[in-house]
Amino acid sequence: MAGASASCSMTAGACCACPSSSSSLFPHHRPSPRRHARIMCSSSSSMHGYGYDSSSLPSLSLPFPVPAPRGVTSTSSGSRLRIFSGSANPVLAQEIACYLGMELGKIKIKRFADGEIYVQLQESVRGCDVFLVQPTCPPANENLMELLIMIDACRRASAKNITAVIPYFGYARADRKMQGRESIAAKLVANLITEAGAHRVLACDLHSGQSIGYFDIPVDHVYGQPVILDYLASKTICPNDVVVVSPDVGGVARARAFAKKLSDAPLAIVDKRRQGHNQAEVVNLIGDVRGKVAVMVDDMIDTAGTISKGAELLHKEGARAVYACSTHAVFSPPAQQRLSSGLFQEVIITNTVPVQHLHSFPQLTVLSVANLLGETIWRVHDDCSLSSIFK
Repeated sequence: MAGASASCSMTAGACCACPSSSSSLFPHHRPSPRRHARIMCSSSSSMHGYGYDSSSLPSLSLPFPVPAPRGVTSTSSGSRLRIFSGSANPVLAQEIACYLGMELGKIKIKRFADGEIYVQLQESVRGCDVFLVQPTCPPANENLMELLIMIDACRRASAKNITAVIPYFGYARADRKMQGRESIAAKLVANLITEAGAHRVLACDLHSGQSIGYFDIPVDHVYGQPVILDYLASKTICPNDVVVVSPDVGGVARARAFAKKLSDAPLAIVDKRRQGHNQAEVVNLIGDVRGKVAVMVDDMIDTAGTISKGAELLHKEGARAVYACSTHAVFSPPAQQRLSSGLFQEVIITNTVPVQHLHSFPQLTVLSVANLLGETIWRVHDDCSLSSIFK
């Protein structure tokens, strides 16, 4: 992962050139190693930007034959499927393309001196099924605007279908009115994506399921739980010693589903009272964690206030060890200090949001969702069912 230190560990499809790196989620699919796209940077007094250029890179020479998976060829002309990446998480997009055995589409994205964004597709997408990989992670407004312009560029280039692949959907927490005169920004963002020209949205672990209803176009909602569950299954933890903990009442349904798949582990709930935005105060614990290995499950870690206060309570109640599991690692300050303070045995996240070098610490483990998203993209493209992935 770009920017991650050696203390972070990457699993579940981090290196597509190795046949053994295929996730156990899809054992019958073998990723085909392809040429990796290279990010080119350029700058001038008026603009700076980047583009993808894979044509100048040599092919990989391997000692074993590798079949092209799913019928997708390495050349763009061999398939109507196209995958483009924005600037938010190009490493994840490259891993997804590698899983599918194809190259990322060529795109040029620049920013003018005044901050305006310029997007140009550098290959034809007429009549193609286009997938745009762009999480709206921090800086959320920049990445959201970039996604909208990418969608518009594809629409004006006569793409047949445009799918916005949003591994992390920013503004998802603004999904309802808690007080008078508040906006529902999640609905506004959904309208912007729809009006820009997207035909479908592929999102991962939305903050609340009701956000799906804000879109007037189809939404495919996938979950990062299988990736984390696969990793936990590989650890030497006795199933009878595990208790799954929801850090708040709103995440009970998520934690219950996680516990059911983790050998039907018992459930505990942290009762918290939020004092304000990004501020939480733990009040009580519902359930027994004494002598147990507590696995805290949440959809995102922002400032880590909720999950760290919950971990403090779990230790006071006699938990033997505390693991934190989350799909989205937003890691706004002071998340790193709270997570690395010794409260957690391990902090397990995925790469839906790129983890910067400054945010890494010894207890951090980063899992890749590239295989999960790649499989989902192929099934959407091939009009296949997605529900069987999570059974």
